Amino acid sequence: MNHPQPESPLSGKQILGDDGQRIGSLLDFWQWSSSTLLDNTMRGMLAEYLVGAALGCVDGRQRVEWDAYDLETTDGIKLEVKSSAYLQSWTQEKPSTIQFSIAERSAWFHGTNTYSAVASRRADVYVFCVFTELDRQVANPLDTRQWTFLVTSTAALNAAVAHQKSIRLGPLRERVQPIETTFAGLARAVCDAGPAPAQLDR
Repeated sequence: MNHPQPESPLSGKQILGDDGQRIGSLLDFWQWSSSTLLDNTMRGMLAEYLVGAALGCVDGRQRVEWDAYDLETTDGIKLEVKSSAYLQSWTQEKPSTIQFSIAERSAWFHGTNTYSAVASRRADVYVFCVFTELDRQVANPLDTRQWTFLVTSTAALNAAVAHQKSIRLGPLRERVQPIETTFAGLARAVCDAGPAPAQLDR
């Protein structure tokens, strides 16, 4: 499968329609499709953006849907971002269990359009993002105070869980012992969990 390279970022002002009929704008489409931030897909993308913003690695860039890892810092640390939440976009009888997918997978590298031969965890660091708000009336995924971040090296994750495909919050804290931080401390936590600079030249 050929994956196209990302285009330049769009402004939202682009017109939707044709020469004879203006349906709306790209911003209209974004508002229609992307405003439910408690939705699993949108929350996951927002979590990636929050991590990237904290680390200064989203400015002027675009998200790549199927790359081998989610983000890369200016220092070359490769990040995998996972998110979970107690609240969902649908009506709930009780809060959801916090659980993350950590399955190893064959990776596609968008820069070379090639696949890895062996399934593994390709990032250097995993960032687990928990949207912690329980009150739907005040829940706002745009408010970074409503998030907690748990950061670990992939090496520590591998040592603790081996080939496990998912992990809940309790075992993540107990077995992996990640660095737990607010948004303000996220950049430092990633730096502390990441490999030494000499190890990044690989």
